Amino acid sequence: MSTLLEMRSITKKFPGVKALDDVSITVEEGEIHAICGENGAGKSTLMKVLSGVYPAGSYDGEIHYDGNLAAFRNISDSENQGIIIIHQELALIPQLSIAENIFLGNEQANKGIVNWRKTFSGTETLLAKVGLSEAPSTRLDTLGVGKQQLVEIAKALSKDVRLLILDEPTAALSEADSQVLLDLMLELKSKGVTCIIISHKLNEVRKVADSVTVIRDGVTVSTMNTKVETVTEDIIVRDMVGREMGARYPSRETKLGEPLLEINDWSVWHPEQSERQVIKNINMSVRAGEVVGIAGVMGAGRTELAMSLFGKSYGRNISGSVKMHGKPIDVSSVGKAISTGLAYVTEDRKSLGLILDDNIQRNITLANLGNVSKAGVIVEAEETKVAEHYRSTMNVRTPSVFQTVGNLSGGNQQKVVLSKWLFTDPEVLILDEPTRGIDVGAKFEIYGIINNLAAQGKGIVFISSEMPELLGMCDRIYVMNEGTFVGELAAKDASQESIMSLIVTD
Repeated sequence: MSTLLEMRSITKKFPGVKALDDVSITVEEGEIHAICGENGAGKSTLMKVLSGVYPAGSYDGEIHYDGNLAAFRNISDSENQGIIIIHQELALIPQLSIAENIFLGNEQANKGIVNWRKTFSGTETLLAKVGLSEAPSTRLDTLGVGKQQLVEIAKALSKDVRLLILDEPTAALSEADSQVLLDLMLELKSKGVTCIIISHKLNEVRKVADSVTVIRDGVTVSTMNTKVETVTEDIIVRDMVGREMGARYPSRETKLGEPLLEINDWSVWHPEQSERQVIKNINMSVRAGEVVGIAGVMGAGRTELAMSLFGKSYGRNISGSVKMHGKPIDVSSVGKAISTGLAYVTEDRKSLGLILDDNIQRNITLANLGNVSKAGVIVEAEETKVAEHYRSTMNVRTPSVFQTVGNLSGGNQQKVVLSKWLFTDPEVLILDEPTRGIDVGAKFEIYGIINNLAAQGKGIVFISSEMPELLGMCDRIYVMNEGTFVGELAAKDASQESIMSLIVTD
């Protein structure tokens, strides 16, 4: 193989921060090259330098592409050379059709008039390449996240891609959808397309990557060739965090207390499709000091269950009862749910969990403003004191609680979300995909926080698409499929195989 890309001694500075410090990376033509590192390590910044998001002149160092010195002034410059980047937040318009999304900005037109026959024909060819059979006229918002990701790749292929960059492509996908995407990457590789993948899912990295580069704190730590040396997840983790991690999940001595939360005959109907029952007669319980998992494939109803319990934030015609300490509680609004001791950490921290353009301090106190107010007026000194407390105890890596939340890494954003709900002093904390999109080091810290809360006698409901995570963290696991619980397993009796067998035999 010949060298397609060399990034030499790339240094990128922002005010007060050196995001990249003399980073170098070499990518061979026709390979899949993985870039790993903790949140905030500089991975995405490096790819933005490569793709022209940060133009030539805004960084130090050199980019050599296809044997030539490159100076990309913008994204169009890099795309014209066949470099296409797919960001973690998909750049698609939900209200438009698949065809319109694929050729947006690259319209199949003559004298300003779109040739729809050519557009639809080209879309059908591209969809076939990525394994989709949907009609080109299908609205994007009718597709699941996995298929939308494939539409993004089809869009990249429409631009004669030579180097495809995927930033956390499977972060929001189920295991089945992730496997489809990984298989497609291998197929593209067989056809000569070079790929760079940024991922926190190290098992997936090991499945597809020919080379792995690890970046830590803006510096290149190591580059490993998986074809000539043994590259294990433990080795990658060691280089990412700068130390041996040992066990992936912190140990915890379980001490179960009295029953905290009891849910009986909980049923929920779809908010718009009146004939569709989403949650069907769910019964579950959580004891003090217990971490209870909910397993299931995407679309099983886990998030819908959580949101319907938390102030009936989802659904209609909701029925059933909820008890705390054996007494009925009112969860008919978010405010009432909070006052009864419930808290819910959403799976979508950026859209639903945080105000990204506000600071850490205001995000942390947002769900419990009464505790930092006097006569209806926020006492800023008290608010700062609370925020500083959680910054310290949750180890939020930031120079100030006045830092804008949108500028934090994913792991630190998640700690701010957790801080917000811990400030409400909940008795039961519902965690929906609490480690999605964060690195192994930050995950370990989140696991430690969960264990500490359980040790304090809190009840934890832990929703996750990662079965090893559920098996490593939970005392008991409910298995969910098509809106109902199809099984319940003690952690000591559970395995990935036993969970999947309950799902597929339902």
